[in-house]
Amino acid sequence: MNLVFLGPPGAGKGTQAKRLSQELGLKHISTGDILREAVKNQTPLGKKAKEYMDRGELVPDDLIIALIEEVMPPEGGVIFDGFPRTIAQAKALDEMLSRKGMKVDKVILFDVPDEVVVERLSGRRVCPSCGAVYHVKFNPPKSDEICDKCGTKLIQREDDKEKVVRNRLEVYRKQTAPLIEYYEDKGILIRLDASKDIEEVYRELKRVVGA
Repeated sequence: MNLVFLGPPGAGKGTQAKRLSQELGLKHISTGDILREAVKNQTPLGKKAKEYMDRGELVPDDLIIALIEEVMPPEGGVIFDGFPRTIAQAKALDEMLSRKGMKVDKVILFDVPDEVVVERLSGRRVCPSCGAVYHVKFNPPKSDEICDKCGTKLIQREDDKEKVVRNRLEVYRKQTAPLIEYYEDKGILIRLDASKDIEEVYRELKRVVGA
């Protein structure tokens, strides 16, 4: 079973993908992770991708697809997390899977209202030393702005600031709205209310994928 998880930043795609992939024995493919890994290992494709990243440019679709093809298990069984992001990437993914005699079976759209995303992300605080993650409302540290684990002062990442989050949502909508239509036309898109509690979302996710 090959699944695509779509949704805005902060919708919980990564959290649910990790959990479901472990439970069902699927490979969790996140383009961000793949790019970081390829760059770190200095693979030929990683070096190419780094040139674009260093210039602050988007890594081209064909390079992303080539990276995915490298880590794709021969038998399939993948959750694509936050990929594809554009129609061009979706078509390229369809072609790549088709060459291997596979297809995207279901696309799960994690539906979350903007205000919920803004609250989730802008309230996030991270520890620069040990990487622990907190939330000012949902998971606050015991002592204000101080990490429970190592005592370091917590920070708010630049891309978690409200203005940046709203901009990310705008970009997501422009890029991804056509994708939603693309997969709806194929009859494989399932909408999931991802504004609920993590456990509730996971139960519903398992139900819709037939796990």
